[in-house]
Amino acid sequence: MITNVYINRAIEYILEHINENISVDDIASHCNFSRYYFSRMFKMETGENIYGFIKRIRMKQSAFRLKVEKDRSITDISCDYGYSSSNYSSVFKQHYNLSPIEFRRSIMQKSLSNPLFSNSSIGFESFHECSEKISIEILKDFSVIYERYKGNYGDLSIHWAEFQEKYKQYITEETLFLERTYDDPSITNIDECLYEICISASKDCRVKNVYVLKGGKFAVYHFKGFVKQIYTAFQSIFNVWLPQSNCDIDDRYGFEIYRKIDGASMYMEIDLCIPIK
Repeated sequence: MITNVYINRAIEYILEHINENISVDDIASHCNFSRYYFSRMFKMETGENIYGFIKRIRMKQSAFRLKVEKDRSITDISCDYGYSSSNYSSVFKQHYNLSPIEFRRSIMQKSLSNPLFSNSSIGFESFHECSEKISIEILKDFSVIYERYKGNYGDLSIHWAEFQEKYKQYITEETLFLERTYDDPSITNIDECLYEICISASKDCRVKNVYVLKGGKFAVYHFKGFVKQIYTAFQSIFNVWLPQSNCDIDDRYGFEIYRKIDGASMYMEIDLCIPIK
């Protein structure tokens, strides 16, 4: 868990400004620390230096755009993240051992392998099958208590159990359980995924780790099934539905809202909320 309030503030700043030319000095100043001291603090908390973290976030986000924005040129996508075409290709290959062109050609096939359940083979849903489960909605902002992790999505159930025990005094029948998963595990190393688990909170909640999860326009996939099938649903959205829809994903981050969970069978009903323009 990433518990340091200043490191979490820095991560939020990086995620919100990743398309800008942000520097280590900018981030340290935002958190009111010297560059040297804050760099050490960041490395101790996350296991990465700040520059390496920024570079990795840019690479994975640009890779995700290569995956879902199939009609956009690599040059246009590289410009979104501050790279020239030639420089982007070089940095991308260092990170993924593939050129952007090779990555784009291979990512759909790679997406068919579930890194969370290696013995589970998957097949994409069709555009029509996805469309029947998706509604376009305007969602409100959610004030939430959250905890942020960097690690493997496979540990989510453990973290959820600990989280609910820790914050049980704030849980009522009206409480919403939300999750924000920042990474596509077909792109990001499974042990380096960034995610948050959250419960809705009142605006006057006095817990320190509270923030507003921004709403807006979303394509909401209404998932009903078992935990092993969630990866298939996401990959169907990203590989099939988004590229063929008339919807453009925007720069906000998506999240999930848990509607029903059966702990014994692991049957779940979840709204997978994909931000769109």
